[in-house]
Amino acid sequence: MSEAPTLCEHSTYNTEVATAELEARLGTYDPDSLETPAQEPAEVKPVSWDGPYDPKNPQNWSSSKKWLVMSVNAIVTVNVTYASAAPVNDTLRIASHFHKSTTLGYLITSMFLFGYVFGPIIWGPSSELLGRRGVLLVAFSIYLLTFIGQALAHNMETLLIMRFFGGVFGSAPLATGAGILADMWDVSGRTIPSAVFLTSVFIGPSLATIAGGFMTQSGLSWRWPIWVAMIYSGVCLLLLYFLIPETYEPVLLQRKARKLRKVDPVGNKDVYAEHERGDWSLRGVIRRTVLRPIEMVLREKILVLVTIYLSFVYGVLYALFEALPVVFVAKRNFSVAHLGLIYVAVSIGILLGGAIYVWLLRDLDELAKKWEGFPPPENRLSGAIIGGPLLMIGCFWLGWTGEYSIIPWYVPMLSTIFIGCGVNLVFAAFSSYMTDTYLMYTSSAFAVNTVFRCALGAAFPLFTTAMFEGMGVNWACTLLGLVSLILCPIPIVFLKFGAQIRGDSHFAPGFDLKISARLNEKEAEITPSA
Repeated sequence: MSEAPTLCEHSTYNTEVATAELEARLGTYDPDSLETPAQEPAEVKPVSWDGPYDPKNPQNWSSSKKWLVMSVNAIVTVNVTYASAAPVNDTLRIASHFHKSTTLGYLITSMFLFGYVFGPIIWGPSSELLGRRGVLLVAFSIYLLTFIGQALAHNMETLLIMRFFGGVFGSAPLATGAGILADMWDVSGRTIPSAVFLTSVFIGPSLATIAGGFMTQSGLSWRWPIWVAMIYSGVCLLLLYFLIPETYEPVLLQRKARKLRKVDPVGNKDVYAEHERGDWSLRGVIRRTVLRPIEMVLREKILVLVTIYLSFVYGVLYALFEALPVVFVAKRNFSVAHLGLIYVAVSIGILLGGAIYVWLLRDLDELAKKWEGFPPPENRLSGAIIGGPLLMIGCFWLGWTGEYSIIPWYVPMLSTIFIGCGVNLVFAAFSSYMTDTYLMYTSSAFAVNTVFRCALGAAFPLFTTAMFEGMGVNWACTLLGLVSLILCPIPIVFLKFGAQIRGDSHFAPGFDLKISARLNEKEAEITPSA
């Protein structure tokens, strides 16, 4: 008796089938890319893994190897988000040093985030074309060099330009991280890795403000937080080089096909991987790397609504870096070092959000078995349904307790736990929802999402301080709370109508919809005979 296929077998088979199916339906690539090129043999032998348990398939790697790769991925992600906020405590001091306005000082953080806007357009789709490892190593090496220009800058213009390019090249781990974990884990095993990765996205800026606060308080030069970020980045580059292998299945199969042809040029001349038979002309490459994300944002309702919500959430996080000094330094006379400790509460909230997210999805393994490895992505949304109201409560709480200095400092500080928890829950839920929805196009979806949320995150610091000082902490936070309230129904809408929306999608494979239809057919066949 043959063994039942494992979840890994389903994942591998369905990914291969869905790729061709989606390309044919949408024309994401040139139609010619789906056909055997004229110069190739008439009958091409597609290369595949050596059975469902092939150890070279990243889905079959040992847990220790997967978690080693995931840990490095998380450490590197913390690094690039840490770097985004590394000089945040010194923005006014830097502006004064270069005899520039306060507004230009705020641009120090914003320019790094503006780099995040452009980088993912390159790195996300490129990783689906060339593989994860090569893209990460090239981008991160150049990112490391930008710190030299930042730390040695003799004028504000040089500093801002280097910050921008630091963001462009530093965004590679953000654009490829979700894709790496999707390469290694199926849907049921992805919950904890997703929580770890997404927590690392938010914990970095909080750590930067804590460390930077103490460096500023100790009297060190404003250049020191940048040097520290560079040292940290150098360690991360070594970890990437020695510990991160290639994880992207199409590229691994392409390498296998080339190796087989090299070993036996005659016997294996017809062996090709599906990935290398695509359209590799300049036009075809541009369509896959640049135009695909644009096409997705124009066609995909789910991606648009998720991007709007996550852009706001990301903006709120970076708004905190400018708002908390108003609440605790201006109104309560905190030192810069003590202000950094307030961000410990934000970090606690972020970690708590990750833990709650894992707990909410504790039954996903059983659900995955029922759905043959592909449960409906809407099962991921419980975190966003809870996190949205927590974020809203945190905003109102911070506003109406932070405004009045007569209220003890720890009361508004506690509100930041709610904000951190809500931010991570919403982000984790929607990011996992996108991963399960778009599967092989996850990196392109995240590229679109990262572009827009980082654009808003870059804009928030430019007006946050003026908004909090002009409107007052109470009304400024009320405005953020009201926007959060308006966005709260989005996960509920997806919970009710998500399957229908995905059914009309050009990029979502919708395996659960096909499985559901097949199960319904079987049930209909059994019912009459009963």
